[in-house]
Amino acid sequence: MLKQLSAVTSRVTALLAPVYSLFPQSTQLKRALTAGVFSLSSLSAATHAGFHEDLAYYHAPIHYQDTDNTFYPGDYITAIDYDFDWISNNNWDHLSNGLWPATVYYSVVESCSHYFITYAFFHPRDWDDKAFQNEHENDLEGALFMVKKDGSNYGRMQAMITVFHNDFYAYTAPDSGIANGHEDIDGSISFSDYDGSARAKTAQEAKGHGLKAWPYIPDFKGESNRDGIIYYPTRGAGEYPSSGNDRMVKYELVDILEPNGFWSQQLNEANMPSQTFSTWGTFQGNNSGGCGSGWKNCSNNAAHTPWRWDDKDDGASYKGEFAMHPAQLFDHYFDNLGNYSHHYIDNRYLSDLRAAGFSASFTPQGFTENLNLDQMYASLNGQCSQ
Repeated sequence: MLKQLSAVTSRVTALLAPVYSLFPQSTQLKRALTAGVFSLSSLSAATHAGFHEDLAYYHAPIHYQDTDNTFYPGDYITAIDYDFDWISNNNWDHLSNGLWPATVYYSVVESCSHYFITYAFFHPRDWDDKAFQNEHENDLEGALFMVKKDGSNYGRMQAMITVFHNDFYAYTAPDSGIANGHEDIDGSISFSDYDGSARAKTAQEAKGHGLKAWPYIPDFKGESNRDGIIYYPTRGAGEYPSSGNDRMVKYELVDILEPNGFWSQQLNEANMPSQTFSTWGTFQGNNSGGCGSGWKNCSNNAAHTPWRWDDKDDGASYKGEFAMHPAQLFDHYFDNLGNYSHHYIDNRYLSDLRAAGFSASFTPQGFTENLNLDQMYASLNGQCSQ
């Protein structure tokens, strides 16, 4: 019997090999195949995840991180569970010398007309070196790319919204033709060729880690006489900087939506926060380990996730649309979008919430009252029409 099962497994693997060859770099699809997960639904999900992985890598930015020599490790990007646990109120304490692999989180939401790719950059500390300033444990800021489906393999990037603390900044590609919407466009996206694609360049400030398009963080643009790190994406393992002045450090991309990952952790704690979250989309964080020392203030539970990010004064745009309803967010921020759909082919944030039984009348603890889950679920109808 074991020989027969082995033969069947080998035969199915051989039959599925052409599917895997479509995405030869995809670790998620490879895991599914080598694990023998051969149901049509599992194969479809793995194939879709494989494409999203390739898409996210193709567009992954070249990232300029300003650093401060008071404490270089406080400005190194890494994983949320860099210390091998999902306990978020010990991340400040465990940072040490900061030599943890560089990591950038991503997720893909797909509409009939666009891909919306979130990239999120984590620092264990939002810190300062001056008295009377604010600090807090955990810091996650990011960028949302809008990529037009144009018939090519991975589409064409048109616009980007970034998170700079409690403000969003809007940028467009030079040839996008997109105009101001309810918010003004803050600048143009710069691109640089690397590993087969023209990549947007992003940048973060030191200490507080607000994120904008490059070169709109003025303290570091890659100059040789200024401290900073330039991060590049890799399909392999993330590296760590040789110092706070390193011009080539590779970061690993990690899918927010991967099994037992970041999003799964949030769903597990949606109505019973325990070790990672204090409430929906907000990390636990305290003042242990020296946060707030030296005449500074340490805020508890101050860092947020993409499904909680919000601009404090952008009108009818609400907490969490960044991840959960990006088509609405871009439509609010920009005009002259052309052929533009609000219908989603793939939106795991919404479909997972629906599968977990959440609705407008039963929401996760701390979910914003301004978003109606039932209305957002209507965008999952799968019909590609305007």
